[in-house]
Amino acid sequence: MSAIIDKLADDLARDAIEAANALGDEELVVDIGNLLASSSTTAEEAFMTAARVRMALDRGRKMLNERIDRAAARLDAAADTSPE
Repeated sequence: MSAIIDKLADDLARDAIEAANALGDEELVVDIGNLLASSSTTAEEAFMTAARVRMALDRGRKMLNERIDRAAARLDAAADTSPE
């Protein structure tokens, strides 16, 4: 049963994060977590864990991409200024 709960919670977390981003509603994920808590703490815990992990990984991915982009820009700038 745990695998089913985790899968359903992760699906909802993914959809909630996507909707929150599209709507500009930073509270949506928390509101859904609170709603779930009122009927199932198990579902709320699985959902919030999935949401936190996904949001943290998104921030990590963003940082990685920014660092790669900055490094690429430095390499391009160095190549443009090097004598031929």
